[in-house]
Amino acid sequence: MELNVRLYALYRERAGGSIVSVTVPDGATVADLTDEIRRQIPNLAPPEVKIVVAVNTDYADSDMILQQSDDVCLIPPVSGG
Repeated sequence: MELNVRLYALYRERAGGSIVSVTVPDGATVADLTDEIRRQIPNLAPPEVKIVVAVNTDYADSDMILQQSDDVCLIPPVSGG
């Protein structure tokens, strides 16, 4: 299945755009998706950084199974004071 994944802030800058199209097999999990995105965009985030994923406006666990119609967003780490 093909998913359009929205990227924000630092991820958008590193990917060079706000949406990336990712193809994963049916039954793929959030972890499968982030693995594929890391493969496509190696400089998106260092391996030790957990990529936070929201699916349909809720934070998603890595074992969540994705559906074709899901609204998927990657949220970079945030810091501030």
